[in-house]
Amino acid sequence: MKNHPFPIPSVNHILANLADGKFFAKIDLAQAYLQLRVDDASAEAQTIVTHRGAFKVNRLQFGVNVAPGLFQNFIEDLLKEIPGVFPYFDDVLIFAATEEQLCNHLRLVLERLSESGIRANKNKCIFKTKAVEFLGFVIDASGIHPSDSKVRAIHEAPRPKNKIELQAFLGLLNFYHSFLKDKATIAEPLHRLLEKNAEWKWTSAHEKAFAAVRNCFLQIVCYVLSHLVPDGREAPIAYASRTLTSTERNYSQLDKEALSIIAGVKKFHSFLYGHTFTLVTDHQPLLGLFNKMKLTPDIISPRMLRWSQMLNAYDFTIIHHPGKKIQNADALSRLPLEIPETDIPSPPEVLFLEELHNPPVKADEISQATLRDPVLSRVLNWVLKGWPESAKECRIFYLKRHELSVHKNCLLWGNRVVIPEWPKIEEDIENHVGLCEPCQQTRHAPPRAPVHPWEVTTKPWSRVHIDFAGPFQGQMFFLLVDSFSKWLEVKRLSSATSNATIKVMREIFATHGIPDSVASDNGSQYTSEEFQNFLSKNGIRHILVAPYHPSSNGQAERVVQTTKDALKRIISGDWNRRLTSFLLTQHITPSAVTGFSPAELLMKRRLRTVLDLLHPDLVEDRKRKNEELLDQRLSKGQLRSFSPNDAVNIKNHSSGPTWIPGTVIEKTGPLSYKNVTPDGKSVRCHIDQMRNRKTPLASPQFSPETQENSTTPVSSSAIPSSSNTPIQPSDPPAEIETPKKAPDESHQSRSRRAIIRPSYLKDYVM
Repeated sequence: MKNHPFPIPSVNHILANLADGKFFAKIDLAQAYLQLRVDDASAEAQTIVTHRGAFKVNRLQFGVNVAPGLFQNFIEDLLKEIPGVFPYFDDVLIFAATEEQLCNHLRLVLERLSESGIRANKNKCIFKTKAVEFLGFVIDASGIHPSDSKVRAIHEAPRPKNKIELQAFLGLLNFYHSFLKDKATIAEPLHRLLEKNAEWKWTSAHEKAFAAVRNCFLQIVCYVLSHLVPDGREAPIAYASRTLTSTERNYSQLDKEALSIIAGVKKFHSFLYGHTFTLVTDHQPLLGLFNKMKLTPDIISPRMLRWSQMLNAYDFTIIHHPGKKIQNADALSRLPLEIPETDIPSPPEVLFLEELHNPPVKADEISQATLRDPVLSRVLNWVLKGWPESAKECRIFYLKRHELSVHKNCLLWGNRVVIPEWPKIEEDIENHVGLCEPCQQTRHAPPRAPVHPWEVTTKPWSRVHIDFAGPFQGQMFFLLVDSFSKWLEVKRLSSATSNATIKVMREIFATHGIPDSVASDNGSQYTSEEFQNFLSKNGIRHILVAPYHPSSNGQAERVVQTTKDALKRIISGDWNRRLTSFLLTQHITPSAVTGFSPAELLMKRRLRTVLDLLHPDLVEDRKRKNEELLDQRLSKGQLRSFSPNDAVNIKNHSSGPTWIPGTVIEKTGPLSYKNVTPDGKSVRCHIDQMRNRKTPLASPQFSPETQENSTTPVSSSAIPSSSNTPIQPSDPPAEIETPKKAPDESHQSRSRRAIIRPSYLKDYVM
């Protein structure tokens, strides 16, 4: 049967709520649990077997594990909302400040008990009294006192003869520990006898302690928990003390002072939890450890860290008062030199340390070495018993005194052990770790070495770096970059095999030539026999970087990232257009390393782009330079020229004679002219396709207005290159003299030609 979850009220909680009580009453409920009926299922579950057979029990039986919770739940619900009433199982305590209030409260209680059919034991009921015994204590208007019968039992207790009798006596004594001043200190020798390995030997020290503890009740003091009344006076509420465990006796002074706070908060949890309260201590370093308005120190012992986290659940303020101003403080906060023991076993301490199966040094060895060390032994003593005002010879430890603690006679700084001077300890630790194979196999990688620069290349296309990028957006790319000029080539491939790599490298080498060396990673396409043969036959040295270390081929890795970033941004067009757009930009953009564009270093020139058209100086400079070149050639006689109406022979690219006559109409370019043929056709010719033509004296004149609209362009394929064939002027005609005798008809024609000069001959006549 499962336990009933209803919480049973604590005795301390009930006693703490009896303030203002001056008149009391107590009702004893007859047979308690047997007054509650149960249902059929519960009755069958409580079936008992007798000599007359099995019987179902229709009432709640004693001994049923859920009975206490069920009955306490029932009685509290029955009497709830009646002021001054505290039921505790079969006892109901009623209190009030006046007799009238007590009568009113008592009447309400009796009415509800009657209505529910609950009966009381009249002989044990007490009505209207100024003092009542409840739960082993005597309660009156002045406070709470030990029961006379139990105090008498303690005073008259016989001397224990063994550990069992001593445990019984101390158990009775602990019931009233709140009323015993210095009980922990006085009873300390008695608790020592209860240690596991202690031999039973009653001495005068034990007799003295036994007599003193029986007389503790002669003095009743107010202690530990108190509250401020309106007139500013501290009114005590409860008291507590306890001895230290064997582990706690080894705590540092700081930990012992902190323990007094933790023990007090745990003891009076029901009074403090959910309320705002003040912690008063005479140990000022605790203000820095337990102050909720400050951060927890970085260096703090695991024990102190656990305590700090526990106190975070409470709403408190911690303040410091000198010891002389808190004389009512418990002896635990002012421990004597003799450290007492407790009869309550201490839970094991759990530190944030991991024990080795075969440690090179053990805690007891550290402890022994610490006690032998002239410095650490003094520090250990100061940590346990208190620090002097100054410690110049141990200044490092003095500055850290609030962070030091002791565990098993080992000095701790936070959760780290302070190791005494040890011969060759650093070398031993290094050797021990170095020989640990699991340690070496699971260690982190060493710090990254600084990047070692590649050998500087002094000419273009000396060393190239290659790598693959992808799959990227469903594509595979081969990248090659020149280490000198940073010129990048990117080719899209369908696969990253050795054959495909060789094919694309041949295409690139056909344009730029064969490099001296190629650097790559250890991919299978680069280490294959086929690829090695390709490099060997072309006299290329292969440089393989360290496996699984991409940064060794940083040149290629960098351009891979650059290419991917660029292609993510260029989203218009197909893959060929995206790649060519990116590569042109890369080739003309100055490198941050070299300060020049890859094209300038590789080709010794800047590549022309559409942006060059926007530069006005460039267009004007080219035009001016062309005009200056033409003028120079004309002045040196390197170029022929024609004027309108000059007679010329034109190169014929159709059927018929090689040259046909024509007349110049106008100049259409630096070296081109528009001509008209005798049949009226307009022909555009280069100067290389024109020759001077001699004409009769009555040579017809043509004007631009009389030309035909139809034109016959000269095929560009038939025009010889002016850059390859020097341009020479035609031989001028010989000088014509006038004959002395009468000429015949032919002579007359020649004479007329000599007199009537066509305009195209005027520059060649001497």
